[in-house]
Amino acid sequence: MRRLLRRPRRPMPGSSHPPRPPVPSHPPRPSHPPHPPVPPPPPPSGYTDHGRRPYVVDINRATVGNPNYRTTIWTGRYLQSTLMSIPPGGDIGLEIHPDNDQFLRIEQGQGIVQMGRDRNNLNFRQTVFNDFAIFVPAGTWHNLTNIGNVPLRLYSIYAPSHHPPGTVHATKAIAEMMGD
Repeated sequence: MRRLLRRPRRPMPGSSHPPRPPVPSHPPRPSHPPHPPVPPPPPPSGYTDHGRRPYVVDINRATVGNPNYRTTIWTGRYLQSTLMSIPPGGDIGLEIHPDNDQFLRIEQGQGIVQMGRDRNNLNFRQTVFNDFAIFVPAGTWHNLTNIGNVPLRLYSIYAPSHHPPGTVHATKAIAEMMGD
């Protein structure tokens, strides 16, 4: 197929007008976006459990902004999500959930996760960093220790729900005192 190109017009003899430049094939792009980007939603305010209602959150921002050892942000009938912050050298503590599968995702820091079927034989050991996911089957002993020098920030999903709705523990000591 032959493509026709537009040629610039030549002035007519005796005309004083200069030739017009060719028309560009595409209009120029603006140097800035037409609308400002929409900021992500803020982290949970007041650490309210938003469960049993539709809820959307920037999970990374909420997790990294959580100052508490444990903050429950959503509790449903079959699923629960909590945010956690483990100080350098701290850990979750050796625990088992007989009736709950658990998913943990590291958003900041580094740690070592240990798991096993027997509390005295944690034969699974893995170093974890930002963006790592940990899957803990129900009935598995496990612990997660912060080996970095910044708080280890993560979120956890339990299926089914594990903590009472609205649970907030500022520290691990408070969680242990509450029997959790």
